[in-house]
Order: sequence, then C-alpha cells, then structure tokens
Amino acid sequence: MKLSATLSLAVLAALGAGNAAAARGFTVNDLVNLDRISDPQLSPDGRYLAYQVRETDYAANKGVNGLWLLKLDGKSAPLRLTAPGKSSAGPRWAPDGRSVYFTAVQEGVNQLWRVEIAPALEGSDKAPKSVMRDAFEARPQPAVVTSGLPLDVGSFKLSPDGTHVLLGLDVFTDCPDLECTKKRLDERAAAKNTGVLYDKLFVRHWDTWSDGRRSQLFLGEIGADGKLGPRLKLMSRGIDGDVPSKPFGDDSEYAFSPDGKTVYFGARIAGKSEPWSTNFDLYAVPADASAQPRNLTAANPAWDANPLPSADGKTLYYLAMKRPGFEADRFGLMALDLASGKAREVNPDWDRSAGSIQLSADGKTVFATADDNGQHPLFGIDVASGKVRQIVGEGHINGYDVAGNTLVFGRDHLRSPSQLFLTTVKGGKARQLTDRNADKLKDIAFGEREFFDFPGWNNERVQGYVVKPWNYEEGKKYPVAYLIHGGPQGAYGDDFHYRWNPQTYAGLGFAVVAVNFHGSTGYGQAFTDSISGDWGGKPLEDLQKGWAAALAKYSFLDGSRACALGASYGGYMINWIAGHWQQPWKCLVNHDGVFDTRMMGYSTEELWFSEWENGGTPYEKPENYEKFNPANHVAKWKVPMLVIQGGMDFRIPLEQSLGAFTALQRQGIESQLLHFPDENHWVLKPQNSVQWHETVGAWLKRWTGQ
Repeated sequence: MKLSATLSLAVLAALGAGNAAAARGFTVNDLVNLDRISDPQLSPDGRYLAYQVRETDYAANKGVNGLWLLKLDGKSAPLRLTAPGKSSAGPRWAPDGRSVYFTAVQEGVNQLWRVEIAPALEGSDKAPKSVMRDAFEARPQPAVVTSGLPLDVGSFKLSPDGTHVLLGLDVFTDCPDLECTKKRLDERAAAKNTGVLYDKLFVRHWDTWSDGRRSQLFLGEIGADGKLGPRLKLMSRGIDGDVPSKPFGDDSEYAFSPDGKTVYFGARIAGKSEPWSTNFDLYAVPADASAQPRNLTAANPAWDANPLPSADGKTLYYLAMKRPGFEADRFGLMALDLASGKAREVNPDWDRSAGSIQLSADGKTVFATADDNGQHPLFGIDVASGKVRQIVGEGHINGYDVAGNTLVFGRDHLRSPSQLFLTTVKGGKARQLTDRNADKLKDIAFGEREFFDFPGWNNERVQGYVVKPWNYEEGKKYPVAYLIHGGPQGAYGDDFHYRWNPQTYAGLGFAVVAVNFHGSTGYGQAFTDSISGDWGGKPLEDLQKGWAAALAKYSFLDGSRACALGASYGGYMINWIAGHWQQPWKCLVNHDGVFDTRMMGYSTEELWFSEWENGGTPYEKPENYEKFNPANHVAKWKVPMLVIQGGMDFRIPLEQSLGAFTALQRQGIESQLLHFPDENHWVLKPQNSVQWHETVGAWLKRWTGQ
C-alpha cells in the first residue's frame, strides 16, 4: 500500500511527461478494476481508522468489499480486518474502541458481525476501557457473528454505551415476528402462481417490484457474550413507511439520544400518496418502546432528515427543505430545542444545500458537505452564529469522520480516485494516508482539466470545464465529447466518477467539454430552481453558449468532430437536441433518457419529480408536459444516435428508449440500441460497464473519424 521511492519517481515521471513513451491513456478496464475506498470511521480516541475497500472480481462480474484498519501514527501499514473474497461492509466502532461491527452474508443472510481489535489485555480489568493495544498481532481475532436473524440486516447503529443496536429490517408489518416474514417469503417462493395484486403505488421503485414488505427499525440488546438477544423491540411501531427510506436509506436516518433512552428516526408516511410526497418527518420514540413514535416536525410539510442529537441531549440538529414535493430544494441546517419544541434555521444566509452532517466534540460546530462551484468541499457551520467556513476544499469530499480534534476524509478529483487524508477539525495541511491504486495507475497519463466561466442565459454566470486528451500536444486539434449531466439538479464537478468519467474519453484521445447549465447544483438555490418548468429552455441556451465559449477559448477543440452524450436528464437533453440543435454534432449518445415527457409523467415511479418539474400532473397540466416534449419534434431528427437502456430502470422505463430508437429506425436515421436487461438506471456490473464504454467509444470514433 506504500509507494516505494522507485515507484514514486515512476509515477511522477508519468504524470509530468504526458506523452512519454511509458505513459498511456486511461481505459474502461482501468476504471472498473480500480479499488474504491469509502466510509472512513475513526476510533473513539482518534488513534485508529477503519474503512472500506471495494475490489473488483472481474471474472465473477462483481465488486467485493473488505474492511481495513490503519493506525494513525504515520508509520504503520494498513491491516486487513476481514477475510479476502467475502464481502463485508459498513464498519462501525464499538464505543469502547475495542471492536468493530459490520455486516456480511452468512448462509445467505446479511448478518451483523464483530471483530475484536484489542483482545483482552493482561490486567485489563484495571485498565481504562478506551485503552487500545499499541502493538497489533499479525492479524486481529477472527470475526464472529453477533446476530443470528432469519432476515437481512439492511443497516445498523450502536447505542452510546454499546449495549444495544438499532437494526433496519424488511418485514411484513402485519407479522408478529421475523419468523413470520421469513415463512411467508418461503411460501411465496415455493408457490406455483406468480401473480401479485396491488391496490396502491409504489408497485415498483428504482429497480425492484414491491413484495409488500416495509423497512422497519428494531432495537436489540447485545449480551455480555457479544451476541444479539432473542427479543427485538419495534421502534417504528405504527409508522406506515420505510425506516430507513428506500432505495438508498442508511444509518444517517436514525440516531440514539446521548443517554440511549430515546431513538430518533426519519420517515415518510406512505399511505396512498407516497409516490408524490416528499414529506419526511422526524420522530422520537422511547428506547423501551413504552410509547408510540412522536412526530417532532409535523409543522413542516416538506423534507426533514438526518437527526443529529447534541451531546447534552437538549438539541436535535437536522436538515430540512421548505417546499413540499421538490426533491432538489435546499437542505438548511435546523436546531430543534427538544424541551420547547421550537426550531430555528442555523444557516439561513448560506445559499448551499447541506449534507452528511456531524457534530464537533465541543458541540459548537456542525460539519457538512455541499456542492460549491464545481467542487464538493467540507464545511463547518457555527451553531450559534450560522457562520460557515470551508475546512477542506478542492475536489470531491466523499466521506469523513471526526473524533476529538482529529478529522479524516476521503477525497477524489478528476485525476485521482478516492484516497484518505488526515487533518484537524480546523483544517489546514492534510497528510495523505492511503495510496491505493498507485500500481494500477503508474503508467497512466490523465488529461488536464480547466474550469471556465461564460455568460449564459440572461447573461448570468455559468461554469464549465474542459479536459484535454491524455496525449495532448500544443497546436493539434482533437475531437470532442460534449458531456451533459443528469439530475437535472446535479453538476459535473472535480470528482472521479465510476460511470461518467471524463478521463475515459480523454484516454481515447478526445477532448471533453462539460457545462453546468441553469439547474445545476452548487451555484445557489435560485440557479438550481431555474430549470423547473423549463427543461428545454435555459439549459439548452447555456449548452449552446458554453459550446461557443469553449471553442473560442480552447483552440485544440475540433468543433467539426464532436458528439454530445448524456444520461437521465442528460439523455432527455440529447433527445431535445436531436430536434433543436443538430449542428455541429456528428453523433449523439442517449442513456436512459426521457423521450416522451407526457408518458414519463404516468410511468415513472417517483411521481413527485415529474409533477414538480411540470407544475402538476399530466392530466392537470398537459400543456406543460408537451411544451418541451422531445417526442413532438421527431420529424426534425437526423443526427446518428446511440440509445442505451437498462431493463430494470423504473425511474425512466424501458419504453422511453424503445420509443426513441423506434423514432430513429422508422426514419432511417443511423442508430443503435444497447439494452442491458440486468441493469437499472446505472450500469454497475464490471463487464457490462466495459461493454458500455467500448460501445460508446466505437460510436464516437465511427462518426468523428478518430
């Protein structure tokens, strides 16, 4: 894991001499086989770091997660905590710092495990519990199963004293116990009939058809033997909703009070309105389950999330949106006085949307990440004044943890996958802790990137960036891949992406241009809001002006050999461009893009999205759905298009891409359809990712003569 002096020199030489003989461009095979570091977790005393590494088993066509441990003394090498080849995820320290809990599959069920970091020390009955052994043995103790449940553990969180644990489990809410849910699932699997009768939405969500189960929050006791007790208490009793939420909810959506006597969690009451509601509320429930959950944020009809109790238990910090039905509204930081029930916004003057919040040891600062002008830094928010300061900037902060004065964070950027760094909670110079992938990247010459500004719609400032091809030479011109981001409330930033990575195009010899048009995040909420109801208006103007600005500024861009590519909203924009901006494109690439906005409003699963963006339902506001509907302009299509679709994508269903491909084929326009029956809105399997990139690369080369 540590670079040798010789290897370090080789890497520097490769990076410094972009077209040296040893250097080569970055490929999709490089991309899918990189190790991915995530989820850094500091020990309570701040001396050790547990983290997760995803390694690719390319032959098995999957990623395998493992857990690692690093002593933060600047001398020790990382130590593997879990066995190679067996996927383990979500490391969390016990409060005494002597063990790490995580999840892994045993006999087909995802269970809770524990590995001892500091086995019993001689005389440990006289030593403080927080003391950790300075000298590790060659390998820690074997991991042992803490739970023994019949159902998968989706997520978990330990109580402050380590004697209890919260568990997210998918259950049938009318079942009295977990065994009932397991029996019902087994009976369904054995049944000969396969029909499922629904009487409300969601019938499917993201990539999964509903089987009637809800994610519910349970509390279990961990015995002196380290095993989970047989009786679990239901914390989310009476809540008709998922705790944590689906499909991506995690342990940030629930918390213990400092004394362990209260549990806080977020939930959206489902009922019949779940697919068009963003009204998540925060609830409090006694840990002994002696009362029903109590709604703490009923006054706000929009999204309340991520409960974070203060150390004295008097204040609950959390994130809140203000506008019901708008999933891309700004998340403000709130402080709820638990005695009076009064809430205040801590940071009303900070025009960024906060995420991933944690509290400092002294309780005076809430840490948060946020998009900011093409970067994704870590900020500190003073809870008294609301003043915000940047702690770690540049690149994309993808995870962090604090313990006392110690801050560890993961950072990636356009020229590097994620690495872990160590600094203090005040920021300043950071020490790099990992150099994972150094051997895999030692011969790679990445394309250099540069941000640029230009006057876009209404002469307002818009930002974009270019990435030079890996083999860039002064005076030469290069074909261009024009990337259009999805969301649409998203952004192309200084990050290392595993699906839409500009370096994969730079590695093919293309220059890359990306523009954060009106609607993008990180430029203020008004800028983000401006795309709603105007999908084909301001964004298209920004893309056109950004293209012209890039051509004027960067002489190495060959505007006569360019293709535009996008996914999701970016795929929608490709369909819109096909009918409104045919020049200068030699080809187009549309991944999971909206083709018919009216049908999208009836067939997508999260209806709040299409209804907010169009100002109502398709039957209430049909004119809004037709105003920027690509399907109405098919007769003007003429640019060759590659259409790509995941068969398990329920956000933008298969028929949208089939419609676009049919429109192309029926008119005799050069086109191809790449269908992945086993992928959702994203292409995740390593070998499918390689096929995706190779197909796209061949399409670009075919039409640009590269």
